[in-house]
Amino acid sequence: MAPRAILCPRCRQLIGSDETVCSWCGTPRSAPWWNLVNWSRGLLGNDWQLGAIVTLNVLYFALSLLAGVGSGGSILSPGQGSLFLLGATGTYPIDGYGRLWTLISANYLHSGIIHLVFNLMALRQIGPLASGEYGPSRTFVIYSVGGVCGYVVSYLAGVPFTIGASAAICALIGAMLHYGRSRGGAYGNAIYRSVGGWVVTLFIFGLVFPGINNWGHGGGIAGGYLLGMVLGYAERRRENTLHHILAAACAAVTLAVLAWGAFTTFAR
Repeated sequence: MAPRAILCPRCRQLIGSDETVCSWCGTPRSAPWWNLVNWSRGLLGNDWQLGAIVTLNVLYFALSLLAGVGSGGSILSPGQGSLFLLGATGTYPIDGYGRLWTLISANYLHSGIIHLVFNLMALRQIGPLASGEYGPSRTFVIYSVGGVCGYVVSYLAGVPFTIGASAAICALIGAMLHYGRSRGGAYGNAIYRSVGGWVVTLFIFGLVFPGINNWGHGGGIAGGYLLGMVLGYAERRRENTLHHILAAACAAVTLAVLAWGAFTTFAR
């Protein structure tokens, strides 16, 4: 059977059916890691950071349920008290208690199992797409810093109490908006239209359903768009040492903040 045209797993450019190597980055069709890349993409896009994000969200949700036992929480939903202790953000925790670190921890807290599952499903959709174009390190930086941007905007807008991974997920959406618009062409325009549809859906959801933090969503999208511009994507600039260092710094700060939230909650 004649070889077919495929996307290069390294640079995401098209490799023609008559080409033995990618004409953009030189990756051969027979690269030993090719099959591993294609197999693992079926899980979470072959990216360590997506698995780490999912794991942290699930573990922190479990801790919030445990902290909520006997204080108004249930088996599927932690109480507001435990959410506050573990790091919910907003004007109330920051202005009233100086808990500035909650701008990070709030990205890993959820009000219930449905909230958690909905956000993880959204991450499953946008995460591999973003990672395929920006790479794992830049994607983690966009997710982490973009989530903080969303909650900074939310704080400035006066939202008193808020949680959820949606601000960080919206940062990935913003980064993909930049990618689609910057890349152009049939593929870039298709990405831009598709991701733009998600933005419209988020906006409609925010109008219809109460309790949705539209400021956090908007701030996340704006932050992700700007981060996508600054960090660049794979077709323009490969991931480099600086990107890896930034990702490691984001991981270290995130783990430290979550560990602090857990310690201060359960050491009481």
